[in-house]
Amino acid sequence: MVQAYILVQSEVGTADQVAEEVSAIEGVVRVDIVTGPYDVVVLTEAASADHLRTLVVSRVQRVAGITRTLTCSILND
Repeated sequence: MVQAYILVQSEVGTADQVAEEVSAIEGVVRVDIVTGPYDVVVLTEAASADHLRTLVVSRVQRVAGITRTLTCSILND
């Protein structure tokens, strides 16, 4: 199992909508609205790095209102 955090910047006033839409994506484990330079933090998991990239990260990046993402793979078990 491969896990990663996706840090999300969104358009002003869209964090709630972005979080709700992202939470419905298969492979998303947890979604939190946060303060700071990012608006939403998403915990994801998939069977492999390729699966994570193609099915999870690419779908998250397509959500309306998202302006930028940063994916941080988790290295420890």
